[in-house]
Amino acid sequence: MNVYLVQHAQAKTEQEDPERPLSEKGWSDIKKVADFIAQKGDISVKDIFHSGKTRAKQTVEVLAEQLSSSIEIGETEGLKPLDEPSIWAERLANRTEDIILVGHLPHLSKLAALLLCQDADKEVVEFQMGSIVCLGTEKSGSWSIRWMVTPNILA
Repeated sequence: MNVYLVQHAQAKTEQEDPERPLSEKGWSDIKKVADFIAQKGDISVKDIFHSGKTRAKQTVEVLAEQLSSSIEIGETEGLKPLDEPSIWAERLANRTEDIILVGHLPHLSKLAALLLCQDADKEVVEFQMGSIVCLGTEKSGSWSIRWMVTPNILA
């Protein structure tokens, strides 16, 4: 099983817009990443979940549009910046189907560290806005990093 962890793309500042929608750069970056993974990533998921924040929801919409029209998009608890990473670590332990989670830092970094090292405080993945990290697990339950795509490598 794979879990694709996506940090939302760059958003406007709170001063520009309190809802913090994606900035022009954010839209451009996530479209580049979504186009690339749609062509090269061989991603097949039924579900994409996001935190409910505007910037995460807009990031999901771009990904879903590029990957498949049959993907179910949902807002869920446990993906906000300061949420406990063990919530999703436990949910993933019971899943067999691939999934995309779109969220925020520091949560995504802590979730990746918890899955990979069993220590949420280790810094093992350096996320960037609009990046996607593929983590995979085997039947043994151990996780590994399979690949990562960031907007700046697609320039």
